Amino acid sequence: MGKKENEMSAMEIDDPKLDGSDQILPRFSMNVLQLMKTSQAQHGLRRGDYARYRRYCSARLRRLYKSLKFTHGRGKYTRRAILESTVTNVRFLHVVFYMAERAWSHAMEKRQLPDGPNARQRIYLIGRLRKAVKWATLFSSLCSVKTDSRTSLEAEAYASYMKGTMLFEQDQNWETALACFKNARAVYEELGKYGDLENQVLCRERVEELEPSVQYCLHKIGKANLQTSDLLQIGEMEGPALDLFKAKIEAAMEEARSQQAASLTEFNWLGYRFPVSNPKSRVSILKAQELEKDLQGPTAESLPAEKKLTIFDKLFTAYNDARNTIRSDLVSAGNAESVKDELNGLDKAVGAVLGQRTIERNQLLVKIAKSKLNRKRDDKNEKVTKPEELVRLYDLLLQNVADLSDLVSSGRDRKPEEIAFEEECERKNLAFRAERCFYLGKSYSLAGKRVEAYALFCRARSLAEDALNKFQNIGNKDEGTIQELKTLSRECRASSCIEHATGIMEEEKAPENLSKKISAISLNETATKAEKYLLDKLDVYESAVGDANTKMAPKIERFPPAFQSIPRNPIVLDLAYNCIEFPVLEERMKKGRGGFMSRFFRSG
Repeated sequence: MGKKENEMSAMEIDDPKLDGSDQILPRFSMNVLQLMKTSQAQHGLRRGDYARYRRYCSARLRRLYKSLKFTHGRGKYTRRAILESTVTNVRFLHVVFYMAERAWSHAMEKRQLPDGPNARQRIYLIGRLRKAVKWATLFSSLCSVKTDSRTSLEAEAYASYMKGTMLFEQDQNWETALACFKNARAVYEELGKYGDLENQVLCRERVEELEPSVQYCLHKIGKANLQTSDLLQIGEMEGPALDLFKAKIEAAMEEARSQQAASLTEFNWLGYRFPVSNPKSRVSILKAQELEKDLQGPTAESLPAEKKLTIFDKLFTAYNDARNTIRSDLVSAGNAESVKDELNGLDKAVGAVLGQRTIERNQLLVKIAKSKLNRKRDDKNEKVTKPEELVRLYDLLLQNVADLSDLVSSGRDRKPEEIAFEEECERKNLAFRAERCFYLGKSYSLAGKRVEAYALFCRARSLAEDALNKFQNIGNKDEGTIQELKTLSRECRASSCIEHATGIMEEEKAPENLSKKISAISLNETATKAEKYLLDKLDVYESAVGDANTKMAPKIERFPPAFQSIPRNPIVLDLAYNCIEFPVLEERMKKGRGGFMSRFFRSG
């Protein structure tokens, strides 16, 4: 045995291939999903900025190359391949990973162009995705040899996702794309059962992001029948993995709108029918009308406020696109007066509808602000609404109503529908003025100005009652607005009574409070010595900020500072000055000598 061991030792020493660096190294470990999510969230993809994320990947690769001393030549570029023997550090795997991420983000950046990628850009986009698949496949093969089983599984899921994304964009081989997405989903479902809580949450989120792509592939190969509403609901989900899916859905919806827009030949508004001849205007108006159905449909009440605001933004974009197209047509109309009149009328109608939706959006903002008005600040540091913010919102509403009323009343021959619409604007104007006056009184009340607040509450009650009478006298009564005005009138009366009583109490207690404050003035610091500040305890190592869990102001120094006695010069009162009788010295004064002529001018 001893002889054999000596022979083996000699063979190991003499073998040049077996040195200390080629011994069995421990396998590397890296959390691929967490690395990807963190990099994407912190460098632009939280807001869909793929250009920023691509710049980050390039900068990260430069830092990795420099730290690993894996540069590609000084002057001329010399490519250095990353092989299994090259990977002696986990950062080499990071290089391959960020190469795949950079190529993928470049492709997604091209996908997000305003008008979509043209034929040449689409070829470049698919080339970038092929590059991402190439690097992701290399990453998976290296991880299968150099890393532990968990990292190898995550790398395999990552490569499957990249391949499925490329096939998804190519609109071909849906069965292969489905298999890739299912493979990635199965890996993340299995990994989500183990590890810490944060990793489990990430895996479950990834599974939810992959599910729409799986469903869409099943729909394309005919194994699932998804309705348009289901596709739109899936497209409303958030996440970088769903951006390509959203682009597909949006492209399909644009194509459907283009086909449906052929039937949209005119735009109806207040009894007028305006022809819509431009296909771009038709598509924009049709898109806006679909969004209006989401806001006014049976499911509108269940939508959260944030979702409604997002729909309003899309609706405004659609109507503004329609108006821009109409105005471009006006410029190119030439001297055709009939065409110009039709386009001007269409622009006016679209602008009026846009103004109505703007009022509805601002009313939604008022509703959100009112819900936060009396709410106390919670642990999440949610912003609490001040009355001044509601005053500003009602100023916007009054301006919107005035603009809409001017737009409607600009015509010469008006129909009854226009007159009724203008009257409705006047009623809304009166109601908004009452609300604005009420919250302006609230702001004065919080500032302690009782007289101004009382006058404003009385004025708001008067406006609310006038608006209530007008709303009650119309045929189609708006019960919601009537109830709001009744509530506002009661609140104005209660607030005016409170301000009146509070003002009288403060006036009665004013002399007493003044005497208390004057009597509390002292040169001694007995009242403030109970609470020590930082400058009072400089010799003690104690925090002046307080506990991190409690919200309190730092106690550095008293402000305003306390009174201190200081020495000053004595006051001298000269009381004897007025009692002294000084002697008359006129006889001792020197008399001036005059000339010969001065005798004649001497005073008598």
